[in-house]
Amino acid sequence: MIKAIIFDLDGTLLNRDASVKVFVDRQHERLNKKLDHIPKDTYMTRFIELDKRGYVWKDKVYQQLVDEFDIKQITWEELLQDYISQFKDSCVPFPNLIKMLEELKSNNLSLGMITNGYGQFQMDNIKSLGIEKYFDVILVSEWEGIKKPDPTIFNKALEILNVPPNEAIFVGDHPENDVLAAKKVGMKGIWKKDVQWNNVEADYIVDDLGELPFKLRRK
Repeated sequence: MIKAIIFDLDGTLLNRDASVKVFVDRQHERLNKKLDHIPKDTYMTRFIELDKRGYVWKDKVYQQLVDEFDIKQITWEELLQDYISQFKDSCVPFPNLIKMLEELKSNNLSLGMITNGYGQFQMDNIKSLGIEKYFDVILVSEWEGIKKPDPTIFNKALEILNVPPNEAIFVGDHPENDVLAAKKVGMKGIWKKDVQWNNVEADYIVDDLGELPFKLRRK
């Protein structure tokens, strides 16, 4: 019997690709006097390329942008600080996020979240989505000193929830860091579809978060 569902954040609950586009568009407008020599589309495209879907931290991204575009009126440190302080205002949830969480909670399931990233930055994004209250445990890799796919962070969440692995499900978009890592711990792994990968081996696959409660009822 499933008693707990644990989620990834970026690419699973937070539509990070969409959020980044919103943020970079707004950053270019907000700092237009200092970035106006770079066409907005060019700035956005290069940021997204360098960012590599969040796997490159923004200090490297901004250092590269400043160098490539010969940005003189603002430093990469100032651009990074703008990102850290403003990204939360550009967070885009995946459809049916709140509805799905409310339905799972109404079925008396414990909910957890494990996300790689910087602690306060990730918490700001979680709060921006308005979902912090639904979770019984939230573990962020910076604060824990470990990150997915390390089994230790999965086991810590399960311990806090007081649920054995075979009574828990992990939902994430990354085939290895989320789905496979959870399965190795003994959990079921649900893959939230992502266009970057194909033929992912998972116990269940969902394209829309709204499908999740239905999938659980059918199992």
